[in-house]
Amino acid sequence: MAERMIEVDGVELCTESFGDPSDPPVLLIMGTGASMLWWEEGFCRLLAAGGRRAIRYDHRDTGRSTTYAQGRPGYTGADLAGDALRVLNAYEIPAAHVVGVSAGGGMAQLLALERPDRVLSLVLISTSPAVSVDRELPPPTEEFMTFVSTAQADWSDTESVIDYLVDCARVLAGGRRPFDEAAARDLVRRDVERARDVAAATNHDVIDTGKLPEQPLSSIAVPTLVVHGTADPMFPLAHGEALAQEIPDARLLVLEGAGHGVERADWDAIAGAIVEHGAGDGTG
Repeated sequence: MAERMIEVDGVELCTESFGDPSDPPVLLIMGTGASMLWWEEGFCRLLAAGGRRAIRYDHRDTGRSTTYAQGRPGYTGADLAGDALRVLNAYEIPAAHVVGVSAGGGMAQLLALERPDRVLSLVLISTSPAVSVDRELPPPTEEFMTFVSTAQADWSDTESVIDYLVDCARVLAGGRRPFDEAAARDLVRRDVERARDVAAATNHDVIDTGKLPEQPLSSIAVPTLVVHGTADPMFPLAHGEALAQEIPDARLLVLEGAGHGVERADWDAIAGAIVEHGAGDGTG
């Protein structure tokens, strides 16, 4: 499918859809710092084959969407969540099944809390509660924290950036499964070469979250599926378990040995779960 640029409220967002426009829509929200390419085309086509119209898009400061000067993002985390609605508006979609991974799962939660009329169902992958919960949650693994605190990239050097992002992907994979470095390097290189300004993605590390909803997660009323790997180094499994316990009637799908994100080994399981989950509300 061809990419489609949309402009809403002065913001340019690069989007792409897969599947029949008449099929139930699934909006895919990637984590911060990651373009829509991390919702890989093969995964999107699995959703389309399951009778879903999958829509992915580049966040601001990733891919081909609007970029800002490094270190000076002109938006908040709440604005990034609002971009999901801007995409739905541009496609003239009243409400969609919303799937978010990592921080994209946090944005999906905010949408369900603040605009439940636009959300048919939720799928939350490798993420954590977006609003505070009354329980202790474990920190990231020591290996992940060491990487975050010590690894660096020369953002003016393409090869340095690619090496850094591949190393990051390796750490996020969790270490319990073989890491396909060749596939990761191919994806990262395409992502880096496609970006307007790859260094701008670091703006996601310094943005203000914006005003968070006052409603608790227990007020989410849409059907919710939580998907979490047992080897997630950023948000250990207890984060997914907390979401499933806080959101009424949420289901939890545990992926043995999976790290953080949507790994190719889990495409069939995750895509199948998304299609099945969305079929339960009468929209397909």
